[in-house]
Amino acid sequence: MTEYSGNPNGEQLLAMLAALSNPHRLRIVAALVNGGRNYVSQLAREIGISRPLLHLHLQKLEDAGLVTGKLELSHDGKALNYFEVTAFAVELTPDAIAQAVKSLKTNPEP
Repeated sequence: MTEYSGNPNGEQLLAMLAALSNPHRLRIVAALVNGGRNYVSQLAREIGISRPLLHLHLQKLEDAGLVTGKLELSHDGKALNYFEVTAFAVELTPDAIAQAVKSLKTNPEP
């Protein structure tokens, strides 16, 4: 398991919160925490969603730095895409949000 350290800047915090705002993505993180690293087909079966949908959710989690993926060859030569959770801890306090806002690159839409 890799580790996320430090306080996220504004863009990182938004990406993390957006990634975790979906119930499927919460289930993915929980499954990877409880079962350890897993490959896409098996993870899709465990969670009960299609592989294409799982890929979309994994991409969002990976973009936010919450999971990492690695392509590996199985003993029979099949390419398997394994994912695991990145260790992270974010203290969500008013002060942490105020600090993160200072680094935002974009302005909210009206």
